[in-house]
Amino acid sequence: MKIFFHFSVVGFSNTYLIGNTGGGDAILIDPGHMDIELLKLIEDNNFYIRHILLTHRHPSHTEGLRILMKIYDSEIFANSPFIMDYKVKTLSDGSIVNLSGIQVSANLIPGHSSDSLVYKIQDALFTGDVLMAGRIGSTKSSLSRSLLIRSIQERILPLNDNTLIFPGHGTPTTLFVEKMFNSDLKLV
Repeated sequence: MKIFFHFSVVGFSNTYLIGNTGGGDAILIDPGHMDIELLKLIEDNNFYIRHILLTHRHPSHTEGLRILMKIYDSEIFANSPFIMDYKVKTLSDGSIVNLSGIQVSANLIPGHSSDSLVYKIQDALFTGDVLMAGRIGSTKSSLSRSLLIRSIQERILPLNDNTLIFPGHGTPTTLFVEKMFNSDLKLV
């Protein structure tokens, strides 16, 4: 399995391309912006986007759908039945699916948004805006913040320290680094 990282200055967001060595059907996570660099990354590696995973429905994670759906015949997966008028295959907390030959588990981690999913693929977590390098996602209230922190503590922090964190914004990190240095998690 290969994981490719694409950063877009539009929305300052990350998109992840995941596929098997040698190309073929692939997964795209959080297509916030579809640009020529992302298309080149997909095509140069002989991938076909068969599945799109959305961590949540905010535009900086979904805007690329409009172009992607014109190029590829893809299935969209998220915790919402519709996103931008596209029908979505709804994943709930604890869902496990096999996409493009890769096992993906989805965990609902509310707080930043009510539909925030964190995807686990092998030893990698794709956290969207739930957990980022050095911080947690923004929230609209102290109650939402408490819910987010509690969910991270119960569902993410018990995982192996070597777990890689691929956030929706900012640089990748590891769970060990976040346990040691993330001040948002130290305040509790």
